Amino acid sequence: MTDLEPLWRHLLGRRLRVLRLAHGEKLAETAARAGVSPQYLSEVERGLKEPSSEMIAAISGALGLSLLDLTLGLSDDLRSFHELAASDYRPSALLMAA
Repeated sequence: MTDLEPLWRHLLGRRLRVLRLAHGEKLAETAARAGVSPQYLSEVERGLKEPSSEMIAAISGALGLSLLDLTLGLSDDLRSFHELAASDYRPSALLMAA
């Protein structure tokens, strides 16, 4: 594990924003369907809020997504991060820094 591993809320927020934009929706539209304020949804998307499971379910539902699909997507994002981090691993650079 690396110190630079993204936080779950950052991955969640990024994925929710990508999904919302892929649907061609404005923040206020998705927020209204989810029953949250646009400001709250914006903070979730920016990784500033750690939403409850109920809020995650409401937002993903507003995007027509099941919690399973959202979780699988987040898992893929985290796996991609680790694969990229592993490919950038350079032991010689660490030795030079020491």
